[in-house]
Amino acid sequence: MKTTVFMATSLDGFIADENGGVGWLNELPTPEDKSEDFGFSALMQSVDRLVMGRNTFNLVLEFGSWPYGDLAVTVLSHQAPPDALPPDATVNFTAGSPDALVKLFESLGDKHIYLDGGNVVQQFLAAGLIDEIILTQVPAVLGKGISLFKKPLDEKFWKVDRVTHYANGFTQTRLINKRVR
Repeated sequence: MKTTVFMATSLDGFIADENGGVGWLNELPTPEDKSEDFGFSALMQSVDRLVMGRNTFNLVLEFGSWPYGDLAVTVLSHQAPPDALPPDATVNFTAGSPDALVKLFESLGDKHIYLDGGNVVQQFLAAGLIDEIILTQVPAVLGKGISLFKKPLDEKFWKVDRVTHYANGFTQTRLINKRVR
């Protein structure tokens, strides 16, 4: 099982503003090549399941249309699901430890999971269950907000695999977990 984090951060390390919003991402410079998505489409073609937290799910619902097609989406939450889910979305709500969830997803045949949402990432990091982190740093300074990392990553477990610079000022760093599960 491979687990991947793919997120954007501000220059000062925030994934959302202090209210949990990501509207600031819409104000950033767009690439000259309109088809450039910084590897997101390739990631989505390779994953079997997206695991996100409830706050991230609620934020995605505000987008208007469901962006994940028929990809299996699991929302980690202790709250009941909303009464109405997006049409044609394959979404289930569950709670549990990252270890138990990885075992469950493996038993369902999943081979690659994409993790989204700060709390989910923190839980899987603490459990040592993240294989790669792809961070796209964008040219914005928020000053305050929600950080992806509550403490620095331990250098003995992580290495920088590649850094890609884009003409619109974005810098993407791929980190690989040195530990083999």
